[in-house]
Order: sequence, then C-alpha cells, then structure tokens
Amino acid sequence: MRIVVALGGNALLHRGESPDAAVQEANVDRVTTALAALAHEHEMVITHGNGPQLGLLAGESAADPALSAPYPLDLLGAQTQGMIGSMLARTLHDALPGRRIVALVTHTLVRADDPAFDHPTKPVGQVYPRDVASSLAAGRGWHFAAAGTGRRRVVPSPEPERVWETDTVHELLRGGALVICAGGGGVPVTADHDTGALTGAEAVVDKDL
Repeated sequence: MRIVVALGGNALLHRGESPDAAVQEANVDRVTTALAALAHEHEMVITHGNGPQLGLLAGESAADPALSAPYPLDLLGAQTQGMIGSMLARTLHDALPGRRIVALVTHTLVRADDPAFDHPTKPVGQVYPRDVASSLAAGRGWHFAAAGTGRRRVVPSPEPERVWETDTVHELLRGGALVICAGGGGVPVTADHDTGALTGAEAVVDKDL
C-alpha cells in the first residue's frame, strides 16, 4: 500500500516554541519514530507544511540590511524544503537502515491569473501583537489576519495545477525509495504560455491541495 503523510508546519515547530534548530530536530525525531513503523511495511510519500519556518526566514530576510530587497517567497519556500527535508531524511535514515530516503525539492505549477494573488489568505510565521502587526504592515507591506488575540501574516495561496516533478517521484517510488516532496506545497511557479519557462511566484501553495 502507498501511504501519503502530510505533516503540518506546526507539528515540526509547535506554537509558542523557540524556533531554534534543536527544537525542530527534536520534534522531527518524535515524528519519524511514529512513521518508521508504517514505512517498514508500505510505500510512503511524506510532505510537510512550512508556515512557521517560512515566516522565520521571511522576517530575517526583510530585516537584513545587506539586502536591497527581501528574498521572494518562492525561494524562501525552497529553503524550507531543503531544511525540513534534510532533517526528515536524516532521522528516517537512522530509523530505517537500508531504506533509500530521498528529499526532493519540487515545484508546483500555478496560474499567473489566479485570483488568490489579489486576496492573501495563507498564514505564515508567528502571531504578532496587533500593534506590532500594524507596524510591519506599514513598514514592509505585509498583509495580516486575526489569529486569536493577535495577528498573523497572510500571503497568496493559488490553486495548484500540478507538481512539476511528479514523474520523478513515481520513478523513485518504483525503485523502492521513501520520498519526501512538495514541502510547503512545493515551490510555486508559473509557466510562460509560449516558451514554457518557469518563473517563481510570490505565494505559498497549500500542501493539502
């Protein structure tokens, strides 16, 4: 049987926890211990959220005085795929000796005219006090939505058309690999109508879609 596991970003970094790498690694250890028992008997594909991690990187990028502009969300999403994928792959390697484990940076095709680009809804990052959120909205142009007693940044979340590397994922599964892919919904990209050239999109895809 093929099992697809979707790990929420908050499962890897619980709300209120320090975003230190050691904290996330400890959470990943607990998660992979539970997954290893299933993976012994079944094919497995793992995807994961990246909301807290993306928000952390976005905040660091926006505050970096060495940058003329913050890194775009598509590249920050790729960074989270590599970071979280590596943590998962290493712990699964230890829990499943002899099993091929592959963490794949994948891209998700979206439409450039998707109405979601005009209506941000996907929460990323931490919950801010309302006054801090207002300051960030004014200074960085971020959008916020209510989250409990505070506010959390929201970004566009267009509908996914397809995962660009789907054929590669299937080849890896046929070869017996456990595949970690489409982290954070995949790196959102649009394709040029005439040339097919891919361009990163300032958005985050919902991994559950």
